[in-house]
Amino acid sequence: MTIAAAGLVDHAWWLGSRSAGILAYVLLSLSVVLGIAMATRSAPTKFRPALRTAHARIALIALAALAAHGLMLLGDAWLHPGLAGILVPFALDYQPFWTGIGICAGYLTIALSLSYYVRRWVGPRRWRSAHRLIPVAWLMATGHVLGAGSDAGALWLQVPLAATVGSVALMLAYRWTGSRAPRPATPGRPSRPAPRARPMRPVRSTR
Repeated sequence: MTIAAAGLVDHAWWLGSRSAGILAYVLLSLSVVLGIAMATRSAPTKFRPALRTAHARIALIALAALAAHGLMLLGDAWLHPGLAGILVPFALDYQPFWTGIGICAGYLTIALSLSYYVRRWVGPRRWRSAHRLIPVAWLMATGHVLGAGSDAGALWLQVPLAATVGSVALMLAYRWTGSRAPRPATPGRPSRPAPRARPMRPVRSTR
């Protein structure tokens, strides 16, 4: 294999990893949007089962793309991260802060996404409380994409980034401002009017 061909192969590992990482980020953003839509009940009732299924499947595909993003870096002879570089936060020499943030975001995303399947044992209330950290993982992933990518200034990347950041920001603002339609009150039985108090008769004097 010539030097040019070897360099092309090494660059292909980087491109493949970068593409998988961007795909994982876009899918994570979409999953966050769908999750907030379910939490705020902004979707029509008839679409909620399909929305829940799409939310779960997109999250799983995002995890698969995230795994591919890290594993493909092992073939990059220029970066040469090793297992420690892709598993241990802030251990990689290349952009250690932003790559470390990305690894932490990956761990947090994996833990919170898979917690859906053990929510019965964790408890619904605890699971919902922990699941609210998903936007934190998404924000960390956004910093990783912008800080660790050599193509962060490219237009082809800025356009999907702007679309995903704008969508998630709008949904989060809608969630945090409490813009949720009030539930209709459950109709109950009409309450009976309280009985009128009888007037007290004057007590006659025995004198």
